[in-house]
Amino acid sequence: MTIAATQSTPSPIPSVRTIDKAIYWTTTGMVSAVMVFSIVNFTFLDRFPFPEGGFVHLGFPKYFRTELTIAKALGVLALLLPSVPAKIKEFAYFGFAITLVSAGFAHFSTGDARISALFVIDPLFFLTLLIISYFYFNKVRTPRTAA
Repeated sequence: MTIAATQSTPSPIPSVRTIDKAIYWTTTGMVSAVMVFSIVNFTFLDRFPFPEGGFVHLGFPKYFRTELTIAKALGVLALLLPSVPAKIKEFAYFGFAITLVSAGFAHFSTGDARISALFVIDPLFFLTLLIISYFYFNKVRTPRTAA
């Protein structure tokens, strides 16, 4: 009789799967928010904080801003929409990783770290969040076997 009572009592500790999903969606949401912020920044606030514009300051051609904006928008949609296949999501993760590493290198090579170290640290911080998101993406989508 006590066995039946203990089986029906819900556990106050959330399952590992729930915690994994929370970490996945939190980190994915933060990375997506940064990408959306950069899209808005590229589109509407391009002259901040550099008067000549961020892309000109970093030495990129004008058309690259359009390409990067479209790629980031598609990547955000790929990460946030649950119906997108896992392979497409992995391409988005890879593209964002290249973007964040390149951003750190670009700001470092133009001397922006002398203005503020955050120009270099910021992309690397979000790269770390992206890696955590990717780890939990694989952990959440992998079916667990019964022990």
